[in-house]
Amino acid sequence: MDLGIAGRWAIVAGSTKGLGRACAESLAREGVNLVINSRTPADCEEAASALRVTGVEVRAVVADVSTALGRAELVAACEAPDILVTNCAGPPPTAFTANTPEQWQEAFDTNFHSAVGLIAMVVPGMRERRFGRIVNITSAMVTTPHPFMTLSIAARTALTGVAKAVSKEVAADNVTINNLLPERIDTGRQREMAELQVEIRGITLDEAYAEMAASITARRLGRPEEVGDTCAFLCGSQSGFLTGQNIHLDGGSYDGLV
Repeated sequence: MDLGIAGRWAIVAGSTKGLGRACAESLAREGVNLVINSRTPADCEEAASALRVTGVEVRAVVADVSTALGRAELVAACEAPDILVTNCAGPPPTAFTANTPEQWQEAFDTNFHSAVGLIAMVVPGMRERRFGRIVNITSAMVTTPHPFMTLSIAARTALTGVAKAVSKEVAADNVTINNLLPERIDTGRQREMAELQVEIRGITLDEAYAEMAASITARRLGRPEEVGDTCAFLCGSQSGFLTGQNIHLDGGSYDGLV
């Protein structure tokens, strides 16, 4: 399926590893030029080299998008993006009563302000050009809260509410805003969670992964490219009537009706 976005420009935050990288790779295969991002120069260089093999133009920006300066540097590399994918690593699991004010602030800087700040910077131009696709990578914790993930829940639920409200304002200008809610995707983040279980419970890494797979209705972890390809579809020219949605990528594990 030709998504009709070859030659367009996308800013993909946190895109040298994990789900952000998968989204960048899927967009590159569709012929989309990229601004990619990491806080680590070596990671930016490696990802840019790999993505350029597809033939698209790639600009790598070393910046921390949890800061206003970092967001400004990212947008300066592409002042008229057609696509924005927001993404940042989630907070670690914590006990609610152990969360400090500093941890709450960091969670909101990383998982709320980073996305909302970028959206605010690019939406006016998208509306003027009458094309825009914004995809936020959030978390299944938005709809299935876990008591040890309150930092993530708070920041990402706030982002979800803002994204829904703004999506209604910009839809008539062919600008869409949707959220991807991944769960148990086989990335470095899941390895960290598995290793935490090894440390806490004394089980093997294979046992930890087996328990993860058993917790998913599809009985396997998701593949990063499955997230990336879903993101690319949401960015396509055919998806203009799909907006304001939370899309679960969890192998059918979400129990809710809506």
